[in-house]
Amino acid sequence: MDKRSLLFIACVSLAFFGIQAWFEWGNKDSKPAPQQTSQQVATEAPVVQQTQRLAAKNTAKGEEQLYVLENEYQQLVFSSRGGSLAEINLPLKTGKTSKSLVKEIGFDRLIVKDDPANAHFPSQPAYQAGSSNISEGTIGGYYPLLRRSIYQADGTVRHLLDPQYYAMNIVSDDSEISSLEYRVTRFEKNLIQFEASQAQRRIIKTFTIPEERNGPYCFEASIQIEGDARGLWLSSGVPEAEMLSGSFSPMLRYQIMRNNTADVETIDLSDKNPVMIVTSVSPHWISNSNGFLGLIMDPLTDIASGYRAAKIPGATVPTRMTVIDAAYQPYPADKFPGYSTYLPLKSGAAQTFRVFAGPFDDTLLKELDELYDDPLKGYNPDYADAQSIQGWFSFISQPFSKFLYLLLKLFYTISGSWGFSIILLTIALRLMMYPLNNWSIKSTVRMQEMAPKVKAIQDRFKKDPKKGQLEVMNLYRQEGINPFGGCFPMLLQMPFLIGMFYLLKSTFPLRGASFIPGWIDNLAAPDVLFSWGYPIFMIGNEFHLLPIILGATMFLQQKMTSKMPKDEKDLSDSQKQQKMMGNIMSIVFTVMFYGFPSGLNIYFISSTLLGILQQWYLTKKMKEEALTVKK
Repeated sequence: MDKRSLLFIACVSLAFFGIQAWFEWGNKDSKPAPQQTSQQVATEAPVVQQTQRLAAKNTAKGEEQLYVLENEYQQLVFSSRGGSLAEINLPLKTGKTSKSLVKEIGFDRLIVKDDPANAHFPSQPAYQAGSSNISEGTIGGYYPLLRRSIYQADGTVRHLLDPQYYAMNIVSDDSEISSLEYRVTRFEKNLIQFEASQAQRRIIKTFTIPEERNGPYCFEASIQIEGDARGLWLSSGVPEAEMLSGSFSPMLRYQIMRNNTADVETIDLSDKNPVMIVTSVSPHWISNSNGFLGLIMDPLTDIASGYRAAKIPGATVPTRMTVIDAAYQPYPADKFPGYSTYLPLKSGAAQTFRVFAGPFDDTLLKELDELYDDPLKGYNPDYADAQSIQGWFSFISQPFSKFLYLLLKLFYTISGSWGFSIILLTIALRLMMYPLNNWSIKSTVRMQEMAPKVKAIQDRFKKDPKKGQLEVMNLYRQEGINPFGGCFPMLLQMPFLIGMFYLLKSTFPLRGASFIPGWIDNLAAPDVLFSWGYPIFMIGNEFHLLPIILGATMFLQQKMTSKMPKDEKDLSDSQKQQKMMGNIMSIVFTVMFYGFPSGLNIYFISSTLLGILQQWYLTKKMKEEALTVKK
């Protein structure tokens, strides 16, 4: 095998294993509760009192009571157990809920169709503010931000979620406090207040959706502890699992001040170290996301120092995805552990938290930063920093992803379609690299022209391959050919390909963005042409067409790039290796991209087709120039 063949194999191996490795990894004031007029209080008081009496009867029976506060961005479902949030349901974007940013995805449709008992919002009947009646809720129309109890088809409980995993619950080493029964003392349109007592403490919790200067997907929680508050933590709850580019990529982060500069740190938990307790820092905020959506707890008043984070077994807090094709278990619970973050509490005055619970959309988070910015107090929440480009060498993938996103947003303003924007982005990148690709194509063509001479040298030095390789390299040097030229197209695409991959894993607007309805319904997930029941190894139960198209275009490109003799006997050793590796790479990329997002496949297919077009045009131009010279 000559040096050129070894070089080609090395380049291909570097590209393949490089891509595979990268992919497996890329002065605050509290706000008072809204004031009400005496007329409003007089009108609502009988309703609240009646609700309290009904709830008290059911509580005496040991039943959990649920209460709902809702606006155009959130359905907050509070529980009498822990005086906490059992559910945070986000309305799906429709004509009636046009303000919502959350689009419907395949999992939403599947669960509504095949397992409606787990697509009920709220999951159980609940009291609505301003009414003593219990609402049965609706089927579908929401995304469950938090993991919830799992139900059988007949409505009986399959897995009951322990209240200690609810959001805004108070937890400690004493498990009793998380299941403590609270009574409702106020229940109004945008406010609910709970109260509970133990021998050593009294707790008052007030949750408010402020009517003024309140951003989308935000609410406030006020926690007052009278008495012993040692070892008490406020929980974020456990976000629902999300599949990002075929993988589960949760992210826990917190912001602190370091050298008078805001710095964001990532919390790493593992099976060996599933719990982290830190008392030496005081986070400005702490976030808990599943990659696309999550929660940010931001203390607006002084709290105790430290934070806590925990990784919870998936069987303890199962994801809703476990109900999909449960007989075949394509999404086993143990593969999707839950994550929860906690902030410490102290006794005395009420501690107020602003809680963001919604999509980690760059534009939305920056709008919240601008809304809550207070230059006089030197305060800006910097919620946009809760986002992160993940993976190995993120110092490379982050700038490429950010650059690509700027271009993508620009093209979206023109086309109004994220799918077409990806194609336009691909065209822009090919134009940017046009001169360099031209040089690479010319180098490849000239090497093909030298193939007969290379074959003759190899035949002449069959008994001395090392001497033959030296002669081949001398020939390339004499002709001014760079044997590295063929590797550059693949190597040049890698940073952009990796940047595009992590862009799709971190750009919320692409989640649920449709390109071709009925086929490509979510650019951040694989395309689905059709599906079946029983999962097949390495394929699953869905047929993805785009990776097949990608493999075909790569095969066509390598056929056009390598003009080889039809007779196998006339092929040099390097040509045989090149042909073999070209065929292998077409298959490898088809398999590797089978579970990748449709947006990434569209990008790579578009880039390959444009490469074929450039190859055809330049080869034709070179032939015309050669004929002109001969004349």
